[in-house]
Formats: sequence, structure tokens, C-alpha cells
Amino acid sequence: MVKGNHIIPGSHFRKHWFRNVKTWFDQPGQKKARRVARAQKAIAIAPRPVAGLLRPAVHCQTQKYNAKVRLGRGFTLEELKLAGVCKRKALSIGIAVDHRRKNRSQESLDANVARLKAYKEKLIVFPKNATKATNEDLKNAVQFTGPLFPLEKKPAVAVTTVPVDTLKTSTNVFLLQGQLRRSVKFGGMRAKSAADKAAKQELLNRK
Repeated sequence: MVKGNHIIPGSHFRKHWFRNVKTWFDQPGQKKARRVARAQKAIAIAPRPVAGLLRPAVHCQTQKYNAKVRLGRGFTLEELKLAGVCKRKALSIGIAVDHRRKNRSQESLDANVARLKAYKEKLIVFPKNATKATNEDLKNAVQFTGPLFPLEKKPAVAVTTVPVDTLKTSTNVFLLQGQLRRSVKFGGMRAKSAADKAAKQELLNRK
């Protein structure tokens, strides 16, 4: 209580706590709504694959995650050209295109080109006008419901352990790392200076 003969302070007990409470009573209903929406979308895009467009295999950003492979936004124009796919026609046959992405390595370029060629081998193209397609083709068309060319998980690398007693204690690993780091950093500079020195010495010998 406050000191002295003052008015009793108003205690703020009615804070309307129920306004700050989040409830999920509609979770079962939303689950059903999502399932119905997926089914309606599959019917609307049939006989196209349910998974949508074909996406490329790309590496994650930053040095921490660049070893992980995931699905990207779209194929580059170079990948489409090497695979023999027209960039204006790619989206109409279910291939995503990203004109901003660039190929930084030959390995990823070859992998995505092979991914496109494998997709083209299994692709069945129907005419835009359904009346031009035969009834047999329409009956034999089966909508693909699984993941579209899922990425293969690489097997875990086996790690071998070595007892500490068997290691060579005479070699200072810290100094060795420093020497290797400096040789990589200043290797070109040292080679150039040595070549210049040898050329200068050769000129002096000629004189």
C-alpha cells in the first residue's frame, strides 16, 4: 500500500486476457478444406502432374549450407538450350524457367541438363485443343500423383577414427596449417618474383 492517507489505487485486474489468446478450434475443418482444395486443383490441371512444374536441383546459399541440394525456382536459359528446350515453350510443357539464375559450375549444369532430358523422355504432350486429341490418348492418359523427379539423397560419408596414441606427435599441425595457408596465398607472388629474379640474373650473365 502507499504511504499516507491517500486514495486507494485502482487495481487493474480486468486486462481482457481473452483478446490475446490464440485458438485453433478450426484445425480439423482447415485440414479438410486443404484436402478438398488439393483434390480440386488436381482435377483442374489434369492430366498434368499434381506436383506442378519441374524444378532444378540447386545448392543452398552460404558456406554453411552449400553442400545441401534442394529444388530451385527454375532452370536457366543455358540449361534449356543445352537440353534442346525452347525457353518460350518450356512453361507450356511443365518446366519452370528462371532467367536470373546463373550456372556457377559445370557439375550442376550437367546435372540439370540430364534432369531435363530425362523429363523429356517421359513427357507426353497433348494438343491445346482437346478435340484434336484422340479418345484413346485421353483414356490412356494417367495423371502422375507422386513427387516429380525427387532428389536422391547422397549416402552418408563413412568417418574413420584413429586413436590419439597412433598420431605423430613430432609434427606441429598448427604450424603446418599456417605454412600451407601462406603457400596458397603467396604462392603466385613468390613464383613470379622467382621468375623475375631468374630473368634478371640471365640478363646479367649475358652481359
